Amino acid sequence: MTRNCGVESPSPRPRIHQTHPHDTPHFHSTLSERKLRRFNTLIFVFRLAAFSSALSAAVFMLATKSASPHWNDFGAFRFVVAANAIVALYSLFEMIASAWEISRGSTIFPEFCQVWFDFSHDQVFAYMLLSADAAGTEMARQLRRVATCTANNAFCIQSDIAVGLGFAAFLFLMISSLLSGFRRYLATAIEEKELPSF
Repeated sequence: MTRNCGVESPSPRPRIHQTHPHDTPHFHSTLSERKLRRFNTLIFVFRLAAFSSALSAAVFMLATKSASPHWNDFGAFRFVVAANAIVALYSLFEMIASAWEISRGSTIFPEFCQVWFDFSHDQVFAYMLLSADAAGTEMARQLRRVATCTANNAFCIQSDIAVGLGFAAFLFLMISSLLSGFRRYLATAIEEKELPSF
C-alpha cells in the first residue's frame, strides 16, 4: 500500500510481509545456522586430526637418534618428512579458516573461492602424502630384507610409526575434503529452501 495525501492506494508491487520495520528476510533460519555450525565443527575436528597426525609423523621421523642408519640417508624418508610437514602447515591454516567460519559465520575468502581452494589443495596434498607414505613403506620393507632393521632397532620402529601416522593423516585429509564439498551442497540447499517466496 502507498499513501497519497492521507489516502491509501494499492502498491503496484507486492511486498514481503514484515512484522517490524527493521525486519529483513533471512536466508538461514536459526536452526539451519546451527546445523551448518555443527557441520563446520565436524570439519574442524577432522582438520585437527589431520594436523596432529601429520605433525606427529614428521616429529617421529625427525626424532630418530641413531647415527646409522638415519632418516636423512634415504630419499623416501626425506619425502615422508617433507610431505608431512607441508600437510601439517596446510592443516593448521585450514583449522584457522574453520575456526573463523564457526565464530564469524563467513569464510576468509569469498565462498566460491574458498570451496575450490579447499578442495584443490586437499586433493593435491592428500595424494602427495599418499605417495610419500607408499615410498616410505617400500623403503622400510627393503631395510628389513637386508637385515638393517633388527627387532629392537629404534630407527626402524620410529620410521614405521611415522609412516603409519602419515597414512592416518591422509585418511583424515580425504574425509575433510569430502565434508568440505558436502558443506557447500548443504549450504546451497538450505539457502534454496529458506528463500522467501514472492
